[in-house]
Amino acid sequence: MSALIIFSILLALMLTGMPISISLGLTVLSFLFTMTQVPLESVALKLFTGIEKFEIMAIPFFILAGNFLTHGGVARRMINFATSMVGHWHGGLALAGVMACALFAAVSGSSPATVVAIGSILLPGMVKAGFPMKFGAGVVTTSGALGILIPPSIVMVMYSVATNTSVGSLFMAGVIPGLILATMLGGMTWYRARKFNYPRQPKATWTERFKAFRASAWGLMLIVVVMGGIYSGIFTPTEAAAMSAVYAAFVAVFVYKDLSFKDVPKVLLNSANMAAMLLYIITNAVMFSFILANENIPQELAGWLLDMGLGKITFLLAVNILLLMAGNFMEPSSIVLIFAPILFPVAITLGINPVHFGILMTVNMEVGMCHPPVGLNLYVASGITKMGITELTVAVWPWLLTMVVFLVAVTYWPTMSLWLPRMLGMM
Repeated sequence: MSALIIFSILLALMLTGMPISISLGLTVLSFLFTMTQVPLESVALKLFTGIEKFEIMAIPFFILAGNFLTHGGVARRMINFATSMVGHWHGGLALAGVMACALFAAVSGSSPATVVAIGSILLPGMVKAGFPMKFGAGVVTTSGALGILIPPSIVMVMYSVATNTSVGSLFMAGVIPGLILATMLGGMTWYRARKFNYPRQPKATWTERFKAFRASAWGLMLIVVVMGGIYSGIFTPTEAAAMSAVYAAFVAVFVYKDLSFKDVPKVLLNSANMAAMLLYIITNAVMFSFILANENIPQELAGWLLDMGLGKITFLLAVNILLLMAGNFMEPSSIVLIFAPILFPVAITLGINPVHFGILMTVNMEVGMCHPPVGLNLYVASGITKMGITELTVAVWPWLLTMVVFLVAVTYWPTMSLWLPRMLGMM
């Protein structure tokens, strides 16, 4: 009964158009004051201890690093390097976009940042080279979603906060799925480019490739700083986030010099605004999780599902359907922070590895970012291309279908996610 009341209040508030974070907070307060005898002191204590986690500090640092890289010329150099490597294939510039998105994802941790950084530079060039805008928009919108699967990933940090799963293990578990998805998106891009005979670029010489690599090396080194630091034990993931922010600022201001000192305060302010928004969502989600736990709702749900005889295969299918439906009206951070505390206990009871479950949720978030009505990547791409959401939805469908096929593979082949962290002794 408590679960029905809580989710009815939340749904009613969301249907009014109220932001998710405020809906969560008002749901908690309404239920606390009218349905429970929980003392306010314990609520305040939980609110403080819930966000007093070292891992949460990684979020503002990764946001700051991503903003420095977005404004600091790193994306342009990565696109040039990718074009020199694959530009001579069918749909070369589009393939370079997929490759550049994968590279930028490995240093930014954010999907919208990847779409903005790569799309704003690549799409005008593709149109000028003779590609249809729809084709380029479909490639960048979906490939940009790699920003939350290829580590570092802000969504993975949030899943770690919600479930106490190792951030380092999640980061390593995202590497192979991220590379496989990038390959699948690249394959679809190549197939459609060949089918419609889209332009190819002249083949670059090895000298040109080396020059492009050398120009982008400072940005690519951030991958080594973050992943190498975590794997070697030099940094924790949070410390790696702080190092990435310092390194990105140094590269943007002092090495590439595409960002002047007078632009730094603007980058800091934009990062602070985004971080504050996410931390506000986290704060309200912590309180929502507290109410759920206080009413034993996750435990009751787990017991109910087990009593129904729901096996691992059926449960994972149900989770995918639920998360894809949630992606129709919620953004990734809210989905993870609301549903992870509810679904995680059931997954553990059924013997599903917590790291595998985290990657599964992350891939669902990727798909959700690329379909309407709330797909964040669609809105970002719409701002760049000036295309309508309906037109963009039609443009992305071949790549979106590819992502759904990949989701099925990730769901029922856990080795894809777990092999690398197990080989590295992180599990």
